[in-house]
Parts: sequence; C-alpha cells; structure tokens
Amino acid sequence: MKNFDLNIDKILENWELPHAVRELLANAIDESIITSTKAPEIFRDEHDWWHVRDHGRGLRYQDLIQSENPEKLNHPGVIGKFGIGLKDALATFERKGVQVLLKSRHGDISLVRTTKHSFEDLVTLHAAVAVPSIPDIVGTDCAFYGVGDDVVAAAKNLFLRFSDPTVLDETKFGSVLRCRNSIGAIFINGMKVAEEPNFLFSYNITSITSSIKKALNRERQNLGRSAYSDRIRAILLATRAPEVAQMLADDLQRISLGTAHDELAWLDVQEHAVKLLNSVRKVLFVSSEEIVARPDLIEAAKGTGYQILSVPENLARKISGTVDASGNPITELQTFIQQHNASFEFSWVDPNILSPGEQLNWARRDEILELIGGRPAVVREIKVSATMQPAAYSSRETQGLWDPNHGWIIIERSELASLEGFAGTLLHEALHAKYNLSDISRDFETYLTRLCGSLAAVIVREVSSTVQQHRRRGLFASMLGRA
Repeated sequence: MKNFDLNIDKILENWELPHAVRELLANAIDESIITSTKAPEIFRDEHDWWHVRDHGRGLRYQDLIQSENPEKLNHPGVIGKFGIGLKDALATFERKGVQVLLKSRHGDISLVRTTKHSFEDLVTLHAAVAVPSIPDIVGTDCAFYGVGDDVVAAAKNLFLRFSDPTVLDETKFGSVLRCRNSIGAIFINGMKVAEEPNFLFSYNITSITSSIKKALNRERQNLGRSAYSDRIRAILLATRAPEVAQMLADDLQRISLGTAHDELAWLDVQEHAVKLLNSVRKVLFVSSEEIVARPDLIEAAKGTGYQILSVPENLARKISGTVDASGNPITELQTFIQQHNASFEFSWVDPNILSPGEQLNWARRDEILELIGGRPAVVREIKVSATMQPAAYSSRETQGLWDPNHGWIIIERSELASLEGFAGTLLHEALHAKYNLSDISRDFETYLTRLCGSLAAVIVREVSSTVQQHRRRGLFASMLGRA
C-alpha cells in the first residue's frame, strides 16, 4: 500500500454530507457521458454501505491531482470543471466520520491521516492506494458507510435525472421546467447550482457561457443570478411552447399588483410571451387605461371570442404594429379596431330622401368646402350613412370618416340636423383628405387650429363691420333728431 498525499485538510467546512455525495454522483455521471456508457447506479448493500457505481474507465490515483481536466473542460455535456471535486468530497467524508472505499481495476483507495513526507510534524489527509481487490471490475465503485438515506436523497435531489422533472420545452440553450414546490431551480447540465424562490419556472442550462464557467466556483452552489440571467432570457426567448406562453402571459396580469415572478421584469420576455400567445390563441392585448377608456370595444371583443389580456403600458406601446411568432399582426386595440371596422357595413342614405331641413344643409357642402380652398382633389364623393363604425379614440361613434381607399368622405346623417354639425364634420374630414393626416398627429392639430383661427377672424371682422355700421346709423339718426 502506498499513501498519496491529498494536500488537503480542513477546507470547505460549510460542506455537508449531501455535497460530498453530490460530487461522487457528478463524477459518475460525467464519466458515463464521456465514455458513452450506461447511467451510474446508486444503491445500498446488505451491510449498509452506499455505492455510486459507474461503468467507465476506472478511477486512478492520478485523478486525485488538483488540476484542470481538459477532457471535462472541452466537453459540452459534463458537469465537472476541475479535478478537485472528488478530493473535497473525500475531505468532507473524513471530517464527518464517514468511511470511504473506492475500487477500480487500477487499485483500491481508502483514507488515512498521516504525516507528510519529510515533514513529520504535519499530519494531513492521504489516499491509501492498494492493489485492486477486483482486478476485472469495469468502471469505479465509490462506496461509503455511515450516511443516512436522507443524505443520499438530498444529494440526488440536486440532479435532474433523479428528480423526475416536468419538461415544458427544450431549446438550443437549455430546458424550461415546471417548478417543484413553487421554488425555481437553476441546473447546469443537470446539476443544481442555485434556487430562485420568485421564478416562474426552473431551468436546465445546457449551453454554457464564459460568464457561467467563470462563476462556477469550487462549491458549485449558490451561483449568483448575474452569471446565468442572460442564458435564462435566451431560453425563454427561444421557447415556442404554448403552455410556457400562457403561463408567462398569465403572470403579466400580476405586474400591476406587484406579484409577478422575476422573469417578467424583462421587457423582451414580456414581448415574447405576447408573440407566442398571439400565435396560438385569440387574444386582445390591452393596457389598463384602454380597458377603462374603451369598455365598448372590450365587450365587442369578448363577444367575438377574444380573451382579454391586460398588459403594462410600456409593453402595449412596444407590441403596437408588430407581428407574432407566426408572422401575423399582434391583436392590440388599434389592430382590433381596424379589423372591426373592416367588417363594418354602412347603411347608405340617398340624398334625395333627406328631409327639407337636411336638404338645405346638404346643399351648402361646396360652399362650406370653399373655406379651405374647395373640395380636395382626392375626394371623389361625399356620402351619407345612417350608421357609423366606432371611433378609434373614444367610446362614441364617429360622426364622419375619410376613406382614402375609395376617396369618400362619409357623414353620419344625424350631423345634417344642423348647419354647425354638418359644417364641422365635413371640414374635419376634408382636412384629413387634403393633408393625408391622422387624428392624433400634431400636424393635423395644427391645420385644425389654423382653420379655427381663419373662421374666427372672418367672424370677428364681420361682427366688427356690422357694429361699426350700426354705430354710424345711430349717429346719423341722432343728428336728424336734433335737426
């Protein structure tokens, strides 16, 4: 028997026995992946020794040297990074009074505390290497005695393969998993490195970034969120699973209440959830302000089978005019209005059947349009309808409409009841046609302001002129009276 100095004593004193068992499991899993051999076995024998058994190449005492393992560093699917995890596990077992015996075709390894070579005053932990007791054994049998079932169960729970996960979606960056016990967990290549109590999902990261590699410390636990948050976002943005989309969308509702999960703090994740859900469900995405302002449209949408989903105001602005994961327009309020209007049918009114009062006002349309320089060239026809589609920016029906596709100005018949109503609506729609501007544009407001100013100036001048005429008449009558 030879003693191999592990150059290790009381380190990682915060490690408990589950951490030590975890390292044996991680090494066995990595070996099965690298050698493409069957999965490791975990069992307890009739003498109460626990065994972690792989079927790889077999442990050598050289594997106990503290150094980076190029084979593991360059393999995308393994968990280990340094050749020190096993040493840390052995030190923890020894500190906790657990017996250990490692067997392979290269030799049997147990633990002993003895003096360092040439330094008899220093006692450290050594691996006692003996000739193999089973020369033809395939792989490595890591046996340990003095560990309870709860310890092994806790260690196994740190690995996906032993925890029966529910996989919601697989992406090229990793997997989205259903949370267990309402607590999110972060796995890297199947081994847990962190917990996230306020995450909506758990994740298994399989495409490891340089920041994750740097952050994977010796303990391989309690990894900081900054190390893996980019990968979590990448996984979520790559998912296409309807169930994931629905869960994310449902959580959007909780943002205003302050109870949303942490993934929903990322605006791009919110947007992706909307795009996914829009591609698989009939959903109308509206802000809380729109729900209050347009209850008529909300009810109309419900009546046609839409699910109403309230989203934050900044998200509502971001998704406006965009398309979903399938390339279809996202149904936010303005899109719904356009679709609703496209299905609307006007009830046309023949001007010949208008009442005498309506006829008088209708006859003055060209006279009214002269106030803006005459009928705009793009206006082919002015039409009257008994019904109008809802206005885009209020809960009332619109009184007029400029339809550029047909070149029509459409006036609601009720506006013809007064010259003021008819003239105002006709001029409003004529300005839309003349300058090709929408209601909410600053330029359109400018033209309306100028029109109001021009009309007001004409009225003021006429009133002023009339007053002056009355004054002159009054003065002349006064002079005649005195004569």
